[in-house]
Amino acid sequence: MTRDLTHVRARRGRPVHHWRRDVVELAALFTAVAVADGVANLVGHGPDGPVLLAVSAAALVATAGFHTWWARRHGHAPPAGDTGARPRSEEPQAGPTASPSPVDEESTLWRMRTTVQDAPGSLAALCAALAERRVDILSLQTHPLGADTVDEFLLRAPGGLTAGEINRAVALGGGRATWIERADAHDLVDAPTRVLQLATRTALDAAELPLALRRLLGRCTIRSLPAASGQGDAGTAGVPAEGVLEDTVMRLPTPDGGVISVERPYLPFTPTEFARARALVELDARLGPRVPRGQDVLTLSEGEDITVRRADTGDVTAAKDMHERCSARTLRMRYHGPVGDADRYLGHLLSPRFGRTLAAQTPSGRIVGLGHLLWDGDETEVALLVEDGWQRRGIGAELLGRLVAMAGEAGCGSVYAVTQASNTGMVAAMRGLGLPLDYQIEEGTLVVTARLEKTGAARATSEQRHEEHARRD
Repeated sequence: MTRDLTHVRARRGRPVHHWRRDVVELAALFTAVAVADGVANLVGHGPDGPVLLAVSAAALVATAGFHTWWARRHGHAPPAGDTGARPRSEEPQAGPTASPSPVDEESTLWRMRTTVQDAPGSLAALCAALAERRVDILSLQTHPLGADTVDEFLLRAPGGLTAGEINRAVALGGGRATWIERADAHDLVDAPTRVLQLATRTALDAAELPLALRRLLGRCTIRSLPAASGQGDAGTAGVPAEGVLEDTVMRLPTPDGGVISVERPYLPFTPTEFARARALVELDARLGPRVPRGQDVLTLSEGEDITVRRADTGDVTAAKDMHERCSARTLRMRYHGPVGDADRYLGHLLSPRFGRTLAAQTPSGRIVGLGHLLWDGDETEVALLVEDGWQRRGIGAELLGRLVAMAGEAGCGSVYAVTQASNTGMVAAMRGLGLPLDYQIEEGTLVVTARLEKTGAARATSEQRHEEHARRD
């Protein structure tokens, strides 16, 4: 929904004639005729008529000459009140030493949301307050909420203008409950185009749904709760088919009976955001399970070929067989303790709804390695399991590098791995990423966190592989 920022109204009136104006015009005409007749009689019959005529002609010529001289001398001078006039010495000179004009100074992009009264002129007053600060409105979306309206802006402001100053200007313009944060070039894409792009990515890959929701709604915590979560009201209980919107929390049901919970404590959700999120979830539900078909064939140092591809719940049986071939020590390193029934957790790990999984398989189709990238609320976990006979051949490092590249492409700031301090293979693989690492050790459990925000290598690598897979498909 959009609203006009200004309304221009023109009033047209009908011409009205009055008899008094006609009388005045006739009187002026008769007076002019009488004066002309008197002058003609004075010149034609008076003794000084010729002299008076010559003096009048001379006076007219002198007046015309003086007017011409004055116009030539002062015709191009600026008006006395022109305060914008500038001496020649102050004009900007071409070259690197010229001072920048206000139009050329560095600007900053801001995303802002504020609430105004839903009344004529309220939005115009807000825009006028921003204009006084030389803030340019690049885009605007409105969300009517009864007596109020929530307006979302993408702003371009002078570089020296702080968020606090913009907030004060908005308050003077009638805005309240204002939220503002820095934006980047990606926010220049209009909302309908961004939603279509997110829908396309979701349609191609089921694992994109949590990422699409995060890109759509900004900084938020997204959790997928299974049908038997035991969470009570926080889980699947009491969530109708159309979902639930509660201020800063929205819950959307999934086809398998679970619930996707989205929380954003710093900013309440609007009905428009809720409708868009629900549309993405419904699209995911209608398309069903799907995984990109792309795969890469790698040659190990020993000369053997290994295929790396995406895996999903259709690979549960093959993954369970691999677990049975792994030693108890390998499973303990992966799961940090005794391993029970693999069917209980493999369905969760391989589900695209909870993250992404890469499988390494032999030419015969046997899976010998699994790598998981799991969406854990605001954080992202990475985990590896390689069959004993295929360890120390670079399979784990290859899977880890691809998973971290996926995390970078998804916009994650960091990934962490939980393992045991004695798992030197996992530690070596994390160090091989070439990223800044943080280590935390507690009672023999080691948490290694890799920060991605300081490098674009993972993001670039992931984009290249995504293009290669698109060409194959």
